[in-house]
Amino acid sequence: MRLALACLALAFAGCAQLPHTPPAGHEARLSGRISVTVAGDVHSRGTGGAASFELFGGPEAGRLELTSPLGSLVARADWQPGRVTLQTPNDERRFDDLDSLTRELLGEAVPVAALFDWLNGRPWSAAPHQKTANGFEQLGWRIEPRPPALVATRLAEPVVTLRAKLDGGDEGTP
Repeated sequence: MRLALACLALAFAGCAQLPHTPPAGHEARLSGRISVTVAGDVHSRGTGGAASFELFGGPEAGRLELTSPLGSLVARADWQPGRVTLQTPNDERRFDDLDSLTRELLGEAVPVAALFDWLNGRPWSAAPHQKTANGFEQLGWRIEPRPPALVATRLAEPVVTLRAKLDGGDEGTP
């Protein structure tokens, strides 16, 4: 989990951070804490990390900002049709789509477009889903909404677990 390691390194080193700028035209906003864990196997240890997040806009056009535990803005992803960019304190890169961006950052694709609905406890309308006892399965992930929190587990190997807790709730952090 390269991004999580970068967040921790920046937090402890007190290095440069991205400037905070208000998103232009992104009205919807979700914020909270997020953690992602990628399971290891007998040959490698799992990876993971946590950060605060702000998610603006929607699946077609939006912004995701990740902040270190000490409050430094360490990554900003912006997307709109035909353009996906990632800014870090040292770099700005372009990607073909959101899956490519998350695959580069995390080693595995995470369906950011679906997160807008998943964080609100419902299936993403752009893909079929199947109900389960504790939530639903969609896009190869098992989603367990626990308002104001969410646990999403990718069912394929390596198993990826995403935990998110929206601000304003009183459950434990992810």
